[in-house]
Amino acid sequence: MAQVERLPQSCPLGRCDGSGWLIDEDETARPCDCRERRIAQARMRGVRATLPEKYAGVSFDRPPISDMARRPQSRAVVEAVRGFVDDVDANLAEGRGLWFIGDVGTGKTSLAMLVSKLAMEAGRSAAVYSLPKLLTRIRRTYDMNAGDLSYSEFFRRLTSVDLLHIDDLGATNQTDWVMEQLFSIVDERYATKKSMVVTTDLEVGALEDQIGARTVSRLVEICGDPLALFGDDQRYRVA
Repeated sequence: MAQVERLPQSCPLGRCDGSGWLIDEDETARPCDCRERRIAQARMRGVRATLPEKYAGVSFDRPPISDMARRPQSRAVVEAVRGFVDDVDANLAEGRGLWFIGDVGTGKTSLAMLVSKLAMEAGRSAAVYSLPKLLTRIRRTYDMNAGDLSYSEFFRRLTSVDLLHIDDLGATNQTDWVMEQLFSIVDERYATKKSMVVTTDLEVGALEDQIGARTVSRLVEICGDPLALFGDDQRYRVA
């Protein structure tokens, strides 16, 4: 028997009763605007669609991002992120994304997590992974005894979410398999106009050496030029 897709119990737009349908005065049912989006979210089971607990409270109004907004070297990047999320629905609909490049501890991951958080709060589907954990998850699909998603099903879900967030891009050993996986994912999202947000500690040339020039070229097409954050590791600052 086919499994029935169950929608969440409340309407993210506050219009229907959670069923995904609106009943007119003449008792005619018509789909709520939330229905397609919420069905898509329900079908994303099997991908990581939550933020790590550490970033659950990430906000423009809290450190480290509130501090970054005051620093001359990072203020423009914070404003670029604010502009992106202020129009997040249109940006995701057009397949536009963001990528952050720079030194360790400069706030790249916090900003990327904020983008993903606000996209999900807007009712959009997202998958959030560090690159090592994503590759581990892909390898699990090869274990036919694990009772998990097949590779093709996981790939479909991963490339279908509105926003794919990959942290620490390039933070793995370079192998043909890793390069193939990354190119397949990024190329599919590029071809289908799906957004991405990525972070990396590597400059563009080094990233091309690590994951391949073709993949980096696709990322530029999706995300535009990287937003650079360089400077001291703020995590080690003493108040």
